[in-house]
Amino acid sequence: MRIFLAGIMQGSRQSASLYPQDYRERLTKILNEHFPDVEVYDPFANHPTSLHYTDEEGKKVFLGHNALCGEMDVIIAFLPEASMGTAIEIWEGWKHGAVVVTVSPMTSNWVVRFLGTRNYETLEELEGAIRDGSLRDVVLRSCCK
Repeated sequence: MRIFLAGIMQGSRQSASLYPQDYRERLTKILNEHFPDVEVYDPFANHPTSLHYTDEEGKKVFLGHNALCGEMDVIIAFLPEASMGTAIEIWEGWKHGAVVVTVSPMTSNWVVRFLGTRNYETLEELEGAIRDGSLRDVVLRSCCK
């Protein structure tokens, strides 16, 4: 199973600064522990200095990641607040049939409501679903209709 770890990087920040990215390592670790057959793609782990890329390099990475979302089995999107890039990643995954799992308190947001297969309001709630096997059930039920 291939999972794209989407999520907020800059959010609504107007400066070249990042939202804390520690959630990525945390999710990758627990996914690897509970899904032995998983391949997690973390765009930040592969491009930690992307804020300093040239426009040409940044555009190539941005469009490449969006295309990659269309090839994944699952998109897990961490959205404690709005993120335009993550919304596009969700759209690309959804449009191509991926299971879209969101982690967001924004339960009335249309991207979360209409494109997500399942939303967990907190990271801890998602981690519980990974540990107890209910996330695996959501993925299998959604991908194997």
